[in-house]
Amino acid sequence: MAKFDVLTVGNAIVDIIARCEDSFLSDNEIIKGAMNLIDADRAELLYTKMGPAVEASGGSAGNTAAGIAGLGGKAAYFGKVAEDQLGVIFQHDIRAQGVHYVTKPQGSNPPTARSMIFVTPDGERSMNTYLGACVELGPEDVEPQVVADSAVTYFEGYLWDPPRAKEAILDCARIAHEHGREVSMTLSDPFCVGRYRAEFLDLMRSGTVDIVFANKQEALSLYETEDFELALTSIAKDCKLAAVTLSEEGAILLRGNERVKIDAYSVPDVVDTTGAGDLFAAGFLYGYTHGRSLADCGKLGCLAAAIVIQQIGPRPMESLNAAAVREGLL
Repeated sequence: MAKFDVLTVGNAIVDIIARCEDSFLSDNEIIKGAMNLIDADRAELLYTKMGPAVEASGGSAGNTAAGIAGLGGKAAYFGKVAEDQLGVIFQHDIRAQGVHYVTKPQGSNPPTARSMIFVTPDGERSMNTYLGACVELGPEDVEPQVVADSAVTYFEGYLWDPPRAKEAILDCARIAHEHGREVSMTLSDPFCVGRYRAEFLDLMRSGTVDIVFANKQEALSLYETEDFELALTSIAKDCKLAAVTLSEEGAILLRGNERVKIDAYSVPDVVDTTGAGDLFAAGFLYGYTHGRSLADCGKLGCLAAAIVIQQIGPRPMESLNAAAVREGLL
C-alpha cells in the first residue's frame, strides 16, 4: 500500500487574478490563453496596470495536489518558495488543504514566484508568470522516501523551463520505477510543448513517463498536426495511458486499444478557467489510485474541472468530496 496516492512536483506560484477586456491583452502584448514567461520588471509593470485582484496559491501541480486532498486522497508536493510574504501564503494554503509539503524555502532572493492572470469575459485566462524562487527547485529537494511511498508521481511540463528541475524529475522517475510506482506528466501549455517537443516525446517513448495529460491544443502541438485523430492515435502509442481534455466537450481517455469518451458536466456560467486542467488531473488521478474504471476516473476529472471554472481562482471553494458523493461517484 502506498502512503500517498499522488506526489505532485511543480512550480510553487501565487496567482494574482484580475478581470480584463480583450483589448487589455492586445494593448499590453499578452498572448491570450497562454502562459507567458516574464521577468521581474515586466511583472512589476503588469501589476501596476491590474484592476482589483484576488491572490490565491496556485501553480499547476500544487492545484492538482490540493484537488486530490479535497477529494479525500493523500497528496504530497515538492515545490520551492522564498522566505517572504507570498511564500508564507503558499505554504499555509497547501498545508491547510492537508497536503504533505516540507520543501525547504529558498532565501529571500529571488522572491516567491507569482503569476498575473488576466481573465477575459469569456472566462479564458492569460497567465504572465515570473518564476522567481521556484526555478531553484533541484535534486536536493527530492525526498526519496516520499517518492517511493507515492502510487503516482505527477509533474508539470512547465518544470522543463527551469534547468535544475529536470534533474529532480528524472531522479523522481528513477526512484518511482525502482519501487514499482508510476510517473505522470501534464504537457501544461501548447507553447511549452513547442519549446520541449522532442524531450517530451522522449520521456513518453522511453517509458520515463507512464501517464500523460494534455488538452486538444497541446496534443496537436506535440505531433505538429491539425489532424486530431492522428494526434490521438499517436499519443496512445507513445504512452501507457493518456487523458486528452476537450473543454466543454469533455475528455477522451486512451489506454492501448481502449478509448473512452467522457462528457463534460453542464456549467451554467464559466467564470474563470484557471486550474481546469489541473483539477481534471486531480479527479482522474484520485480515481486511478483508488482502482476506479477509466470512465469513473474521467467523470471525477470532469466534475472537479466543472466546479473550479465556476469560481475565481484555481483551488475549489466547494467541497470536491461532497460534490463527488452527490454525483454518485464516491
